[in-house]
Amino acid sequence: MEESHRYTFTAGLKAGTSIAIGYFPIALTFGLLAKTTGLSVIEATAMSILVFAGAAQYISLSLIAAGVSPAVIVINTFIVNIRHFLMTASLNEKMEPDAVWKKALYAFGVTDETFSVLATRKEDRIRTPFAAGVILIAYSSWVIFTAVGHRIGANLPLFLQAAMSIALYAMFVGLLVPSMKGNRKVVMLALTAALVNSLFYFTGWLSTGWAILAATLISAVFIEYVYARKGKS
Repeated sequence: MEESHRYTFTAGLKAGTSIAIGYFPIALTFGLLAKTTGLSVIEATAMSILVFAGAAQYISLSLIAAGVSPAVIVINTFIVNIRHFLMTASLNEKMEPDAVWKKALYAFGVTDETFSVLATRKEDRIRTPFAAGVILIAYSSWVIFTAVGHRIGANLPLFLQAAMSIALYAMFVGLLVPSMKGNRKVVMLALTAALVNSLFYFTGWLSTGWAILAATLISAVFIEYVYARKGKS
């Protein structure tokens, strides 16, 4: 009986509490920046409800601010989130057999953080109620604090709202630099992407959105090719 309690919906909520707490400042900041980018509280909250992908949402804000077309934003979001195909495929091997519609629901809620909590469980099979609990509390935190952040942003003085647009780029740098430390591959990937994007953007060959998309794909393929060649030599 005690063993079964470890796999309940309530147990999942408890296991996901740390994710919900971690999402608090990130979602709050996203909501605030969404306000300064020009999104309404409904638009910002709807993005968190329908997309639920932190990095992709932040990138979307920068593209929206640059006036990029919706189609390019959607394609960039797909590229950024393509890793989720691998995560959900891996997690599916660990989940208990269940209806396809249930798997589709919790697959939507798989993020880097929820995947880490679920994939590192020691048991051979994870029950659907447990996964639902982990994902629901994380998802709720992200959506609620997006709305709260937007409301806070709406009450800031106009000059601070304008200045907050710079914080978006500062945040990207803050996310990138720690991952570059001691990892030559990430350094090479970041530098290559920056050079390719600059080439496309400043020569006028591609618009902002397409330049980011092309730089992401080209740099990823190029660096993987370089490392694959190194492995064979």
